[in-house]
Amino acid sequence: MSVEQQPLTVPALRASDRDRDEMLVRLHDAFAEGRLTEAELDERIDLTLAARTHTELGAVAADLPTGPGPADARCAGPAGRFQVAYKNSVTRAGRWRLPERFTTVVYKGTALLDLRSAELEGPVTVLRVLAYKSTVEIIVPPGVRVETDGMGISAEVHGVPPAGAPVVHVRGYAYKGTIEAKDRLRRS
Repeated sequence: MSVEQQPLTVPALRASDRDRDEMLVRLHDAFAEGRLTEAELDERIDLTLAARTHTELGAVAADLPTGPGPADARCAGPAGRFQVAYKNSVTRAGRWRLPERFTTVVYKGTALLDLRSAELEGPVTVLRVLAYKSTVEIIVPPGVRVETDGMGISAEVHGVPPAGAPVVHVRGYAYKGTIEAKDRLRRS
């Protein structure tokens, strides 16, 4: 081939920090669904953080589904909002609008969700929480009914909510960590 006939090679598109963050959320979701083991998650996190291109990022999750899983497909409406902490702390407090579905993913860190001044969008709010070697503390206002399901979740709510009270349903999985729903801040 002459120089004029050689095909041009296009460099791979560079990945941004946001692209890597989105992949980390996707990997933690796959771990929460039971698609990845702890060792696989750790390995893929390292690969994600080292990835320079979209091709390298795509290879990290090539065997994972791209759309919502069967459990998420049953839930109608918008996907809700995410809060992620990776080896760090994150807090959501004060006056804010809490969507009917909210997801918190914490990897080797801490999170505080203070709902006492939050405006609940619906009568039932579902908080999906993944705490991997982490602590997530959820403070609910008085008069709210708290329901929990999952692993590593505890609830300490005082008083009996009135009939028709708003419901905060915490669905979570804590691996070597804790998820606490309560109506009082921890006293130091």
